[in-house]
Amino acid sequence: MALRDFFISLSENQTLTNAAQQYGLKLGAQSVVAGTTIEEVIESIRKLNEQGISCTVDNLGEYVTDESEATQAKEEILAMIEAIQVEELDAHISLKPSQLGLDIDIDLCYDNLYEIVERAHEYGIFVNFDMEDYKRLQPSFDIVEELAKSFNNVGTVIQAYFHRAKDDIENFKDFRLRVVKGAYKESEEVAYQDKLDIDINFIELIEYHLAHGHFTSIATHDHNIIKHVKYYVEQYDIPKEKFEFQMLYGFRKDLQLELAREGYQVCVYVPYGKDWYGYFMRRLAERPQNINLVTKQVFNKKTNTLLAVAAGAYLLGRLTKKK
Repeated sequence: MALRDFFISLSENQTLTNAAQQYGLKLGAQSVVAGTTIEEVIESIRKLNEQGISCTVDNLGEYVTDESEATQAKEEILAMIEAIQVEELDAHISLKPSQLGLDIDIDLCYDNLYEIVERAHEYGIFVNFDMEDYKRLQPSFDIVEELAKSFNNVGTVIQAYFHRAKDDIENFKDFRLRVVKGAYKESEEVAYQDKLDIDINFIELIEYHLAHGHFTSIATHDHNIIKHVKYYVEQYDIPKEKFEFQMLYGFRKDLQLELAREGYQVCVYVPYGKDWYGYFMRRLAERPQNINLVTKQVFNKKTNTLLAVAAGAYLLGRLTKKK
């Protein structure tokens, strides 16, 4: 938990985020982030499609507090939707409401999201609303439900570490859902803190939506959970068309290909853009195993230097606050 909290704290550090943007992806994160431009990410998507793997594309960024930045993010996502349509890619959109103005004005955010969902709907492209921390959870859910009154191409995410997750998955059972464990630091009042509790809830949520829901994206790299899901769907005769295994770009490539060859639907979460640092740190925070998964392909001398600087900056900040 201490290591997890450490990486989450780094992900929320704006100074380090700004520094990482200046360096681009030169420090090693290019193995888990598919580039900084639409042109670069298109090539990554095409290669995955050729292997029988679909993609969900995330223009990285969150916690926007300037209206012009929210508008810019909207335009980037609209451009990505156009690219998916023109290039005939097997891909859909993932986005974060806080990038589109949730922290600025709820009406601004809704208008931006409406425009995105409407354009995607014209092309038959699905839009998934990523969930963020607890204080943004209900406002984001409210927007999803409101947009669903006009469009049928929206879905969202259920985070297993929240105590309320079972109520949420019941409420959204008619939606296409991604089920995840959760990647933010939350208090014990609203979220489970023990890994075993989270894992148990995660599996129960997956089973519930597979049995009662519309379509389930199972977001995990854990081969034990994947094995359990395989057994469950076979036992209850759940067709492969009703679910997919979803993994992160750059993680467990061998397992992605293996599942695709076995006939399972596989979707890769493909992040791109300059605002990669917070995303990268949260992936390391989610599970200690993620550090092992990317060590050989991501961490090099420069990356280790960055993390050392980040650690020093973080600890210095903590010490300064205590004085």
